[in-house]
Amino acid sequence: MKKEVEKYIQVYLRQFSHLGPEVAEFIQPYLSIRQIPKGEYYLSSGEIQHDMGFVYEGLCRRFFINDKGNEITTGFIQENEYVTDYPAFIRQQPSKYHIQCLEPSIVVNLPYEVIQESYRKFRQSEMQGRLIAEKVLTILSDRVESFLFLTAEERYLNFLANHEDLMNRVSLTHLASFLGIERQSLSRIRKRIASK
Repeated sequence: MKKEVEKYIQVYLRQFSHLGPEVAEFIQPYLSIRQIPKGEYYLSSGEIQHDMGFVYEGLCRRFFINDKGNEITTGFIQENEYVTDYPAFIRQQPSKYHIQCLEPSIVVNLPYEVIQESYRKFRQSEMQGRLIAEKVLTILSDRVESFLFLTAEERYLNFLANHEDLMNRVSLTHLASFLGIERQSLSRIRKRIASK
């Protein structure tokens, strides 16, 4: 098991290799591994996320529950991506989202306080934080704009083009929710595209 844990940590530390060895050496002792069974939650609505998670293996779904009690999927997080409600994380405020594992998942965690200390100690470490923030902002912006400027079919085709690897890992119910349409509508879109 120790060898496995070391492997997870080394993959995670590669994210910091461009910052120089001192950053990786500083954060390594604070890293922890969380193995989460399918269906369990990495984060629940109302909780404060104290660690920045990195998916070594598995797939997670970020969602909220609307006023009608429906689960609205807002994103999927797979291998080599950060699992976080980033705006709430950087403010250390309770999340409005649930993050649930759709597959058994292995997540490498780094505490918020260590990230902040790393920013203070290593100027180049701030660059990593900025890159994460830019990526999160781009994902959020792309999602909002897809609802403003694309049809449901275009959103589906866009998902297919950018996340083809997820098509066999995500249920049609979750995908339809993510695309903002009913499952029956998604089935019709898929049938129409298949017949072209």
